[in-house]
Amino acid sequence: MTEGARGAASGTLWVVGTGIAPALQITGEARSALSSASRVFYLLNDVVGRRWIQALRPDAVSLADSYAAGKERLQTYEEIVERVLQPVREGEQVAVAFYGHPGVFVRPGHELVRRAVAEGHRAVMLPGVSAEDCLFADLGVDPAQVGCQSFEANDFLLHERRFDPRSALVLWQVGVIGNRIFRPDNDYDLGALELLAEALLEHYPRGHQAVIYEAQELPVVEPRREKVRIEDLPRSRPTAKSTLYVPPLATGEPNEARRRRLEALAQP
Repeated sequence: MTEGARGAASGTLWVVGTGIAPALQITGEARSALSSASRVFYLLNDVVGRRWIQALRPDAVSLADSYAAGKERLQTYEEIVERVLQPVREGEQVAVAFYGHPGVFVRPGHELVRRAVAEGHRAVMLPGVSAEDCLFADLGVDPAQVGCQSFEANDFLLHERRFDPRSALVLWQVGVIGNRIFRPDNDYDLGALELLAEALLEHYPRGHQAVIYEAQELPVVEPRREKVRIEDLPRSRPTAKSTLYVPPLATGEPNEARRRRLEALAQP
């Protein structure tokens, strides 16, 4: 039986995204939730974002201390979820702000909504500008042209995900591939990039250029758009914030039979 079913006070939870540049990209909807909540938590990457939310809500509580060197990420995520849910269970209106989009590579974001609803509380996720949104703008990529496939780097490598190299490929978190333990200095072992390069070279020719991308977090800092040949990935230095964008190969000729049928359907 859930806490809500037992008659405990029913709380409200807003899980919001601040965008990649929090002070500039947050939506009016998310700002309203942060302003009106009785309790606010946050987990933001950069000092500017932290100062911004502290100016908006001086009583906001950082969740950064849930992380610790050598601590398993899953343990950290569970601690974050329970910390945020505690005042919700007490009937409060709670908002928690995550960097970027709160449902994109934010495991606690989805778990918070799922668990709060299961316990009988009202829970809403409010979207934010994600790193992928920024990538499309900064690299001039239109996913509607030839399609776009998106995978977490570890998942892509371990499960041999099927994909079409004639469409764009986005691999997330290449700078922490093969690492499960949090490192506050971001000095992760990049040895698994050799395996990733080998896997990609099964589908792309040597010399095919990818881009190591990091979104612009501050107006005075340019986004990282470092071109790298796939075979040179093991010698590159992506960070925990890096995304790998692999441009598509030539699309090739369309299916003629289907093209003719589509054209026939279009006739009056």
